[in-house]
Amino acid sequence: MTDGPTFAPVVDGPPTVDTPWPIGILSSKIKGWIDKLGTVWVEGEITQWGGSGGNIYGKLKDLEADATVSFTIWGSVRAKIPDDLKQGDRVVALVKPNYWVKGGTLTMQVFEMRHVGLGDLLERLERLRQTLRAEGLFDASRKKPLPFLPHCIGLITGRDSDAEKDVLRNAQLRWPAVEFRVAYAAVQGDKAVGDVTAALKKLDADPEVDVIIVARGGGDFQNLLVFSDEQLVRTAAACETPIVSAIGHEADRPLLDEVADLRASTPTDAAKRVVPDVAEELARVQQSRARIGSRVTHLVNQEIDRLEQLRTRPVLAGSSWLIDSRADELSRYVARGGELVTLLVDRSASRITELSAQLRALSPQRTLDRGYAIAQLPGGAALRSTADAPKGTPLLLTVADGKLTAVVDDTKATPSGSR
Repeated sequence: MTDGPTFAPVVDGPPTVDTPWPIGILSSKIKGWIDKLGTVWVEGEITQWGGSGGNIYGKLKDLEADATVSFTIWGSVRAKIPDDLKQGDRVVALVKPNYWVKGGTLTMQVFEMRHVGLGDLLERLERLRQTLRAEGLFDASRKKPLPFLPHCIGLITGRDSDAEKDVLRNAQLRWPAVEFRVAYAAVQGDKAVGDVTAALKKLDADPEVDVIIVARGGGDFQNLLVFSDEQLVRTAAACETPIVSAIGHEADRPLLDEVADLRASTPTDAAKRVVPDVAEELARVQQSRARIGSRVTHLVNQEIDRLEQLRTRPVLAGSSWLIDSRADELSRYVARGGELVTLLVDRSASRITELSAQLRALSPQRTLDRGYAIAQLPGGAALRSTADAPKGTPLLLTVADGKLTAVVDDTKATPSGSR
């Protein structure tokens, strides 16, 4: 788009409130300043792409900052650019800023435009991958286990997409009672990162959501770069709710697959991995019950057999064997006991007889029977010496058959040599 010749009046000096510039002069000066920039190479994402009258009109958005410019591709240049350019592509373009004086608008006139080199994209993606890996966001230790039977599943996908239908249909076929909370989001284009990030935060904050599935039905490498955006990936890594990535691209895995707690190859696979099959689970329960019943029956039969074996043993078949087997032994013990007692009594009787004989032999009575007598003084002491019984001393004499009294009328000592 070019402007025709302009005829601005010559104005000397800077503009003031008394001598303001006409709009034409201001526009001419702006155009002059902008024209001095010349052509520059820029990089961005095509967020708007439309044709009219053989020309293409669109917008380029900065890959990181919130900045957008309009561009125009004239029909004469269109043949020089790739035919497969479209909205959502990342491109580099040779542009020249063009200020339209009549409308007061700024647009970029495109002279060349091409896809960003795949090598450049892969290099940036690999640098980000290494950074996130170094931070531990890919570690298996931080991945959360999925619930066995989620009550409510959060689903992030495009509105009326095949991915949504695949997940819902397969999940409900496997477990009809499962519930879904669907958060629709753009899955490509300039709004995709913001939409998916916001949906992740919303579902993660919902206490009823047990697991979140991010689903998209595949796509080319550049369209899937949305799911390698650093902001989106870090948001997913920070979620407390387990996340399943079902982007469906086997050749080039987006970074969301790396931080997700589970990666599914397709949305259908995600439904099968998250929701158990009710028929399979019922069959598994039946098999488990059958195995338990079989084991219990086997154990009971084993114990019955063991009891029967125990009952047939002699020890439990009858009690008389205890007496019979010990009767002879008991008789021997009784006889032996009688013999031992008799022997002990005999020995004791003999001993008593011996002791009695000894006792009788040493008894004072035996001495008295031989004619001896025991003389006792009045005090009861035995008389042992004539000196102890002077004349007139009364004595008590004990003989073999009794006692009698006497008085000493004379004492006569026996010579010591005659004893």
